[in-house]
Amino acid sequence: MTTLKALYINTTLKRSPELSHTEGLIERSRLVFEKSGVSTEVVRAVDRTIAPGVYPDMREHGWDEDAWPELWQKVKAADILILAGPIWLGDQSSESRKIIERLYAHSGETNDKGQYVFYGKVGGALVTGNEDGVKHVSSNILYSLQHIGYTIPPQADAGWIGEVGPGPSYLDDGSGGPENDFTNRNTTFMAHNLIHLATMLNANGGIPAEGNVPAEWNDGKRFGFDANPEYR
Repeated sequence: MTTLKALYINTTLKRSPELSHTEGLIERSRLVFEKSGVSTEVVRAVDRTIAPGVYPDMREHGWDEDAWPELWQKVKAADILILAGPIWLGDQSSESRKIIERLYAHSGETNDKGQYVFYGKVGGALVTGNEDGVKHVSSNILYSLQHIGYTIPPQADAGWIGEVGPGPSYLDDGSGGPENDFTNRNTTFMAHNLIHLATMLNANGGIPAEGNVPAEWNDGKRFGFDANPEYR
């Protein structure tokens, strides 16, 4: 497990050094990874000038600045990606959606086996807030990650929400967040499941390159698909 790298992208709307409750939950999760020998890094997306868009480098599409190409190198190097962020109006933050769109910009690229570039990588989600929406936000993130090629293990999300409506956030005094057994259990299970699946994929060379190589499909190989099946 010592070769594994996990990258957290914190999609809080608060710039450093302002307190991020999402960062508090990230740190609990991060400890589990590091105790298992996985190296971790946390990037707060809002601290960087990441342009919106669905191209790998938005400077080629009219933007003066774009920090995404640099962050993309970290994403490519990571075996595990965890998108973490808050709930606003019952949904993920605008920074979260922007990161997903920038990931999608690379969805047509391929790895050294000719598969889509995210094959063999593992994804997860962490969510914080003081209103409902953990499952909704997690399902959106995890669907988006698997759609572009990430592999999602069982129980690949965790979150914490306080009382519905205005109230304490995760790191506020008396919130109960850091002591919440349900959140702590799910955060721990998520971390270990991500580690287990990433280890299995690494040990076996990723996802087998059979039936999922776009260039072979374009060349006419159909991997058992019959365009004119005979129904009986």
